[in-house]
Amino acid sequence: MSNATDLEILLQIETRALEASTVAALRFTIVNETHALTPYRQAVMFELDGGSYRLVAASGLVSVANDSPFAVWISRFARHLPKDGAIHRLEIGDASPEDAAGWSEWLPEHLVLVPLRNRKGEATALVLYASENPWSDRDCELLGRLHATYGYCFEGMKQTAPDRWHWVRPLFKKRNRWIVAGALLLGLFLPVRLSVLAPAEVVALNAMAVAAPQDGVVGSFAVAPNARVKAGDLLFSLDDSSLLNRLQIARKALEVAQADAHIAQQRAFDDVKSKADVAVALGRVREKEAELASVETQAQRVEVRAEHDGIAIFSDTNDWIGRPVQTGERVMQLAQPEDGGIQVWLAVADAINLEPGAPVKLFLHTEPLSPRSGTLMEASYQPILSPDNVASYKLRARFEEGSELPRIGLRGTARISGDWVLLGYYLFRRPLAHLREWSGL
Repeated sequence: MSNATDLEILLQIETRALEASTVAALRFTIVNETHALTPYRQAVMFELDGGSYRLVAASGLVSVANDSPFAVWISRFARHLPKDGAIHRLEIGDASPEDAAGWSEWLPEHLVLVPLRNRKGEATALVLYASENPWSDRDCELLGRLHATYGYCFEGMKQTAPDRWHWVRPLFKKRNRWIVAGALLLGLFLPVRLSVLAPAEVVALNAMAVAAPQDGVVGSFAVAPNARVKAGDLLFSLDDSSLLNRLQIARKALEVAQADAHIAQQRAFDDVKSKADVAVALGRVREKEAELASVETQAQRVEVRAEHDGIAIFSDTNDWIGRPVQTGERVMQLAQPEDGGIQVWLAVADAINLEPGAPVKLFLHTEPLSPRSGTLMEASYQPILSPDNVASYKLRARFEEGSELPRIGLRGTARISGDWVLLGYYLFRRPLAHLREWSGL
């Protein structure tokens, strides 16, 4: 290759380096574009980081995975490279047995080490080129000239790179440290309101429970979950197959008892001794009549109807159909849409002192940017297990008047505010509690 051609390629690569807009673009140019001047098989670039070189770029790759086998080996190999800021040609025969084993696996036999220096002559980065052919003096001369430009561009980009913390560093100068420390100490005495976050749900505050009127099996539902119902509407019914069988048996038993009583009365006309059997037979009739009336009453209570207008709140119908229930077991609730409130499960570990009237903010999962405001009404005296099996206090809050009421059943996160405390107490309350729990002091 002629000198004129080398000069033309050198100028083209230098132009690309000067036009690089980011450090990443400059790294890509160094490990890839240099191939046009001096061909090689592989190139890797290291930057000086805390006294050691860190792998930042490799030829043919947009980004480097530092946990790949090649990256792990080449990073370990870089620890043994010269760091005097000069160009070095390395041969596999001069390497230690440990380095030679990995060298023969990952790299060709001939390497050249070219540093990037700043204006003070200090090496800030290192580029390693690998080739199957030995590196000539002319190759090293051209690489040295090109990397002088690379070093200039690299230093300029490092100095002009945006520093996110440029406004913080002056605060920590020696003359400002006491001022900053004093300001932070005074900030710990700022009054803030103690608050806590807990899972919450929109519920009906005065919902009426609809329970099973008797023992049985749920047969069918006449309404869907969260459906509006009117007074007298059928809600659900129990399976009446066993009751119908009992009703038929009770009627047959009554007929038999009535027939026996009639026979006893006929005998009493001819036999005075049979008059005693009449009273027994009539008593048995009254017993069977009572049993029939009881079964008929139970049959009438198979269907459960709404006592007033509202919304039927219960889980999926498939969770109830065929399920045995006991007398008094709640199946659903009837609630008024305008009676919505907030139910919060405050974990014992997060509990703070709360009084009725404390402000509550509800952030629904469906509308996280539109919080609802409310006030605390009551809190349970003793913790109970929440639906998530966490020992928690049950809190109930009412929405503020005039606010838009969300649909009953929606869930979200509630922020409950307590007393005013110092910022230092707010920040260190939990660590201090854990410290006392651990140390007993």
